[in-house]
Amino acid sequence: MRREYRKWFSQALGRDMEMLVFGQDGLPVIVFPTSQGRFYEFEDRGMVGAIADKIEGRRVQLFCVDSVDGESWYNRSVPPRWRIARQVQYEQYVVNEVVPFARKDHDRPHLAAMGCSFGGYHAVNMSLRHPDIFTGCLSMSGAFDMKSMGFLNGYYDDDCYFNLPLDYLPNLSEMRILERLRQNTYVLATGVHDQCWNENERLAAAMRSKGIPVRLDVWGDNARHDWPWWQRMVQAYL
Repeated sequence: MRREYRKWFSQALGRDMEMLVFGQDGLPVIVFPTSQGRFYEFEDRGMVGAIADKIEGRRVQLFCVDSVDGESWYNRSVPPRWRIARQVQYEQYVVNEVVPFARKDHDRPHLAAMGCSFGGYHAVNMSLRHPDIFTGCLSMSGAFDMKSMGFLNGYYDDDCYFNLPLDYLPNLSEMRILERLRQNTYVLATGVHDQCWNENERLAAAMRSKGIPVRLDVWGDNARHDWPWWQRMVQAYL
């Protein structure tokens, strides 16, 4: 399997950012790590190995990005305004730096986002905010209720609003954006013993209310919020 390590100075974030790329052709997929996870997490946790046949068969190509969650949502040492500002900078890094890099070697019309747990949040949020860029999204046990998790300590502004899918999606009315969203593919997978099950139900309901096609699968068989289940999910959906 082709494996490449990449690193460059991000203009959006003002620091070096690292990435691992697996494969050399197929559907490009930007992979977000779990909360405060690193770019090598997907490999270390057996997720890359779980779909090695698809990567080697040139059906998918993974771009495993680093996170800045420790500088944004999880950074309790700074005010909430700075936390959300760092999230906005991270979005700019993904859209303006990672996406062009993922597209530079081919002109495929599709690009997907994927993640587990907090990475599922990033994948969903990026995909819903940029439906003209991301045409597919796979979230496994995604966590979406940032306010109840205490990340903002009651603080709220426009940047917060536009990074909370459970807030902005129910109010979305711009037809151009809705039409684009309705053409894309969204999969939310969770489990019967997953603490994020309810958040996935709420998000799926909000999407369906806007006519956005979404597949919500709740896995039985004692499925939990953990890597062995996510390995099985990525094999099933990607």
